[in-house]
Amino acid sequence: MTDTDQARARAARQFIQALPHCRALSMQVEAVAEGAATISMPWAETLVGDPRTGVVHGGAVSALMDTTGGAAVLSHPSAPVATATMDLRIDYMRAAEPHQRITARAVCHHVTRSVAFVRAEAFDETDGKGPVAVANGTFTLERGRGA
Repeated sequence: MTDTDQARARAARQFIQALPHCRALSMQVEAVAEGAATISMPWAETLVGDPRTGVVHGGAVSALMDTTGGAAVLSHPSAPVATATMDLRIDYMRAAEPHQRITARAVCHHVTRSVAFVRAEAFDETDGKGPVAVANGTFTLERGRGA
């Protein structure tokens, strides 16, 4: 891992540790690269939306995807110093399997002077079933002086 990759991973970890909801959801940074991030969230009984099925509430999945999108933006080579979600459209494809970790992967695929565009997918641990949810988002960009 290069020094730049290590710095990006450190920044992503600091990003999610600074947000109380990330700590409450036990989010963990799995990987960070140039404009990409992978963050996971373990299943927890406190996150269940329907006690009869044990399925995690969509709001927890939404928070995971939003946070992963923000981390992808912050790791982009254009070096934004801060970001905020402008718009996030999530399509829920299926219920996540109970008792399984959910992992979101986001890629910042286009950046303008003031807006970053992100695509994300969330998966549980079940192979071959496809994503739990997919998302497209736009994020603001705040750049350092001289950028």
